[in-house]
Amino acid sequence: MQDYDVIVIGAGFGGLAAALEAAEQGHRVAIIEALKYPGGCASTFTRDGIQYEAGATLFSGLDEGNLFGQWRARLSLPVHFDHLATPIELRTPEMTLPISANRDTLIDTFCAMPGAPVDRLRAFFAEQGRVAEALWPIFDDPTRLPPLSWSAIGWHLRRLHQYLPLARIIGRSLFEVLQRHHLHTFTPLLHYLNALCQITVQANIHEAEAPFAMSTMDYPFRGTGHVRGGIGELAWAMLRAIEGLGGTVVLSSRVRSLSRDGGVWQIQARGATLRAPLVIANLLPQAVSALLPEPPKALARLTTEVASGWGAAMLYRTVRLDTHPEPYHLELVGDPDAPFIEGNHVFCSLSGQDERDRAPDGLRTMTASTHVPVQRLQRLDQRERSRYIDEVQAKMRQTIAQHAPELAAGEVSEMTASPRTFARFTRRPDGLVGGIPRRAGWASYRGLLPRAFLPGLYLVGDSVFPGQSTLACAVGGVRTMRAALSGRQLVA
Repeated sequence: MQDYDVIVIGAGFGGLAAALEAAEQGHRVAIIEALKYPGGCASTFTRDGIQYEAGATLFSGLDEGNLFGQWRARLSLPVHFDHLATPIELRTPEMTLPISANRDTLIDTFCAMPGAPVDRLRAFFAEQGRVAEALWPIFDDPTRLPPLSWSAIGWHLRRLHQYLPLARIIGRSLFEVLQRHHLHTFTPLLHYLNALCQITVQANIHEAEAPFAMSTMDYPFRGTGHVRGGIGELAWAMLRAIEGLGGTVVLSSRVRSLSRDGGVWQIQARGATLRAPLVIANLLPQAVSALLPEPPKALARLTTEVASGWGAAMLYRTVRLDTHPEPYHLELVGDPDAPFIEGNHVFCSLSGQDERDRAPDGLRTMTASTHVPVQRLQRLDQRERSRYIDEVQAKMRQTIAQHAPELAAGEVSEMTASPRTFARFTRRPDGLVGGIPRRAGWASYRGLLPRAFLPGLYLVGDSVFPGQSTLACAVGGVRTMRAALSGRQLVA
């Protein structure tokens, strides 16, 4: 039996950030992970010698001054980050839209479109920019999220003038803001925003909570790009930094139970028993409930919210593509008038041509994903579910062939994955991805403070605030660990 000050269950980016924070503070910390590699949903895994991204996505927060950028500098993390002039290219039947890393370039692209309402577009993007500038700097320093120190309170008070305009959009959908700007009929912008919101706030523009949606519109401009070798390189670098600071790392060891005795948590895992007064779980609430003898009601409520979200159907491919040698991210839409889910909307991430260690010579790896509603899956029996996923993946192939024929023509191999497969890859129940959709309303602001679901037991990751992106999970991991170690938190 091994005793620690704090144990982190799960080496996703929320757990990695929490463990790294504890280790930097000098605490005896252990991080335990069921898989043989770190990163969780944002990991790089190997099959038949080929390295695939677990999920198709971009990553932010890697510039100097951003959270990951600060760690890279302070801890000398051996991670190479590629800035991309065009992080994403959106393709629909009506348009091909290069989404530039330069805000002004993207706005000018919209304004140059036939029939574009230029003045209204610029007014909308000006408001959006103010929202983003009010909210994004908070993620550069986890102390700027509740619970707040006096210095952080002072920092927020000095920026109060930037927050006041948010009052007019809180609780409203992004579509309502577009209506106010008379842009609700300008279809190129609607298609762009529907695609963006589906992969960031996990909801369409009619549902998306406006402050979240408008801030994530800055995603391409905020230290976003490609980690050379796959996002797993960043996860491994953080894990080795934890070890270098004296932390204990336990991989390939699934936690079987979690119990509390005399103010100390005891974790039974494969090949190990660990004890600590403080546990940070980078797990979905349903996974934590399964470990406890008597789960609290607050976990059950959170489980219901998470289950209202999405699973993912995936296509993992190797492709031969000589054009566009840089890492490549494509967002493809089959029918812009249909929901951006179930193969009608596909996000594709390709490795760079020079990442030769990831695939055989001359080939590149590609991860393609689409959202599927978990509640629909849960209503189907196993045979119906398999048929449904087959149909979704067939639709994905159709959308790729229609809008990215170079990827279809260059395909060399393909491996499919359903939410059930994704659950096996990541140990996430039902293959859930993306956290709780940020739908319009005050519910999106619940959980602003870190909560102890039981004494000494906390959650981090995409199912708790701020959730959603890799960066948000990491910021949440740091601020939750700091709050837990200092005792400044709410009890759920």
